[in-house]
Amino acid sequence: MLTARYCRHDLKFNFTAITSRQSMTVKETYFIKISDTETGLSGVGECAVFRGLGADDTPLYEAIVAGFCRTINKLNVDDIKESSIRFGFETAIRDLNNGGRHLIFDSPWATGAAPISINGLVWMGDFDTMLSRINEKIAAGFRCIKIKIGGIDFDKELELLKYIRESFGPETLELRLDANGSMSTGDALHKIERLARYDIHSLEQPIKANQWQSMRDITRNSPIDIALDEELIGNLDYDHRCYLFDATMPRYIILKPSLHGGFSTCDGWINDATEREIGWWATSALESNIGLNAIAQWVSTKNPTMPQGLGTGALYSNNIPSPLYVKDAGLQYDVNGHWDESQLF
Repeated sequence: MLTARYCRHDLKFNFTAITSRQSMTVKETYFIKISDTETGLSGVGECAVFRGLGADDTPLYEAIVAGFCRTINKLNVDDIKESSIRFGFETAIRDLNNGGRHLIFDSPWATGAAPISINGLVWMGDFDTMLSRINEKIAAGFRCIKIKIGGIDFDKELELLKYIRESFGPETLELRLDANGSMSTGDALHKIERLARYDIHSLEQPIKANQWQSMRDITRNSPIDIALDEELIGNLDYDHRCYLFDATMPRYIILKPSLHGGFSTCDGWINDATEREIGWWATSALESNIGLNAIAQWVSTKNPTMPQGLGTGALYSNNIPSPLYVKDAGLQYDVNGHWDESQLF
């Protein structure tokens, strides 16, 4: 027999995290623990709700989590419609079935093998703050940097890119940009043409989601490869995925299991994208180390060749102590490290 319980845990940022949508100092999340009364084993997962962005942002979120916990012995995870909740229950059940050791997927990364290459993420801020963060990432050895844009004056953002390119060419430093939908349909291509002077690898979500005709015009005419992120939210079944791809034809998609339907649905995203020669990489969506660990193990099973966006563990002052660490621009797992969930259950 299984039992399940949950707890809320507010993750506290070490700084004010700014995107073109919002500023955050706290990230709400829910942890679930599923236990087998016969074996005494337990598995832990994270329902990483993303307020203001996820399709499952509802005032009833906690009540929905509680309801699934009460009916755990009758639960079919595939029937959970809320992406972040499905992600949490998928993780906890896999953890339990694999012995309750935070082993979610049988992957080489979880055994301490080769690290997963990751990009360095530069959050929005004023010009001097962003410049300082860029220098820190480069000094830390990152050779792929993702910069969030749309939060300060566009000319200032171009100054930052010019500064980088004066010292580091595209052969030594890859630049990814994330606009978080901050551009208007009227001026997006003009801005993209100006950004393209600085040898940009890709631009994430230039305009707001659900403007597919405008997005198709951009992907057709942009001198920078376009990647979709927020566009994927809510389009979870096969027909919707295929229609989205055929309508917009991006070069890349950015997969976030807690926003894009959990692991099983993200597997579907990959299959359908690969059929159309659309590339992908995975990014965490402000999860704690519990969720980050699960995503990293899943990514590792795919044998990725591109840098992934998985370095969020140091964002919080009260993250869950874990064996995860970043070294030489790679996310690694210390097999001799330990997990400490004492602050949760």
